[in-house]
Amino acid sequence: MATEPRLIRNFSIVAHIDHGKSTLADQLLLQTGAITQREFKAQILDDLQIEKERGITVKARTVVIYYEYKGEKYELNLIDTPGHVDFHYEVSRSLAACEGALLLVDAFQGVQAQTVANAYASINANLTIIPVVNKIDLPVTRIDEVLEEVETVIGLDPSDALMVSAKTGIGVKEVLDAIVERIPPPDGLADGPLKALVFDSKYDHYRGVVTYVRVVQGTIEKGQTVVLMRGGTKLDIIDIGQFTPHMKAVKSLGPGQVGYLVSGAKELDNVHVGDTIANPRNLPEAPLPGYQKPQQMVFCGMYPIEATDFEKLRDELSKLSLNDASFSFVPETSDALGFGFRCGFLGMLHMEIIQQRLEQEFNIDLLQTAPNVTYQILEQNGNIVLIDNPQDVPDASRIKEFREPVVLVTFILPAENIGTMMQLCADRRGIYKNTEYLGTNRAQLIYELPLAEIVYDMYDRLKSATRGYGTMDYEILGFRSADLVKMDILVKSEKVDALSTIVHRSQSERRGRALVKRLKEEISKHQFEIPIQAAIGGKIIARETIKALKKNVTAKCYGGDITRKRKLWEKQKEGKKRLKQFGQVEIPQKAFLAVLDATKDE
Repeated sequence: MATEPRLIRNFSIVAHIDHGKSTLADQLLLQTGAITQREFKAQILDDLQIEKERGITVKARTVVIYYEYKGEKYELNLIDTPGHVDFHYEVSRSLAACEGALLLVDAFQGVQAQTVANAYASINANLTIIPVVNKIDLPVTRIDEVLEEVETVIGLDPSDALMVSAKTGIGVKEVLDAIVERIPPPDGLADGPLKALVFDSKYDHYRGVVTYVRVVQGTIEKGQTVVLMRGGTKLDIIDIGQFTPHMKAVKSLGPGQVGYLVSGAKELDNVHVGDTIANPRNLPEAPLPGYQKPQQMVFCGMYPIEATDFEKLRDELSKLSLNDASFSFVPETSDALGFGFRCGFLGMLHMEIIQQRLEQEFNIDLLQTAPNVTYQILEQNGNIVLIDNPQDVPDASRIKEFREPVVLVTFILPAENIGTMMQLCADRRGIYKNTEYLGTNRAQLIYELPLAEIVYDMYDRLKSATRGYGTMDYEILGFRSADLVKMDILVKSEKVDALSTIVHRSQSERRGRALVKRLKEEISKHQFEIPIQAAIGGKIIARETIKALKKNVTAKCYGGDITRKRKLWEKQKEGKKRLKQFGQVEIPQKAFLAVLDATKDE
């Protein structure tokens, strides 16, 4: 029997990374009896191996908990979300399935960059926000200052904030009461035309595609035939249920409820996140708004080391893209690396996570090329072309304007580090926008920066400059014209397409020198000399040479006639000449990532 909408509350927990979202989620499950004390362990909702290893949430997870309040039993649907900037798309999808959000703030660290970004995302989604100050059990806290930051930076009433320690359980009952009292119930008629939002999906090896849905209107039942309005695909529902936190079958889901559907669909292309599920006999007037398609900004090539793994890699990438709609891939070939895929990501951490999951969960050895961002080229004939691979850059004579993506970056950092950070931004072609003080010793610094300049190591540099206290968040502003050029790398006079990069002309010589120097360290010596060159068009801008391996061919000649030695040396010289012509240079995986190290060395 579906729960009455007035007794349902759908909410998310949003916060900056490491402010205690998953710990609070665990505590809510424990205090409502969804899990036992024996089952209670750190981050029960973080079930991916990589989440446990890194201690971060990568995937949004959903769970239903039941709470007794004033004699009535309420159904609370919690959607746990990631906090890292790269997974902001996961957060936006989760918020579309909710009516309210708990905004978690660390009692010592206070409001950070992602706190602000997630708060504004919740406000834009018209959610009721409950501010929660977590970690009040810490030996050192700044609760008064943190409440002041909540008011000045985010604009929420500090008197509404709840004081909690997710680790010890202090204040968790007050949080549950506030969810029931403050978050509005979902609206939607049980007898109206069926409308359910697909907000996630994953592939199960035994059951096929498992679709996560939030019912907005109408009722969905086991055995029913439904249609996906965007794709027009019809599905027969074999199983329906909720996460408690483990999968638990139910007969039906009503308005406001969150759960999963199993239709036995094996085709991964049939289910799209953001689609609307409807009854084919009683279609609603219009589908739900769904989601904006995420814009991948970082691309890299992924090639199986074993050529026979190509099809296996394609299958696993399909399964990952089903579970992560912000990831995309297309096949490509490279002269140096053979057959592989060009993969798109939201950021560098997102790329690392996907690569680690492929290697750990699916057992595929990968060779990955250096990542690059998406560029836009205006050709002489007026065509606008998007370039996500430096190999695709057209001839310079065809380019009228080369454009790069620009982002608005918000840094929140200790006031004493402002000078260091401004210098770092100036070195990376940043345009200063604004500085705002959030208290006596913290400030918000806003810059416009090219995405290519921040995507590799800006986060690491920020952490070093601020001793770990600085945080950053960015949003894409669009494309802007810049003096960019394609830099090719030639190894033994042959272009290595996978090492090509796009750089700003003013930095090209410095980057070129740093890159060939790094490649010289990574490529081992061969029996012939290897020149490594960086070139822009036909102009060589940097060169390093790897000397040939020397073998003492006259070691066996003790004294004797010099002509014998000369004969051996001549023979060696001939052999080297032939090798120089036909010998293949082996380029290791590290060399393809040397492009990144070269940017860090500057």
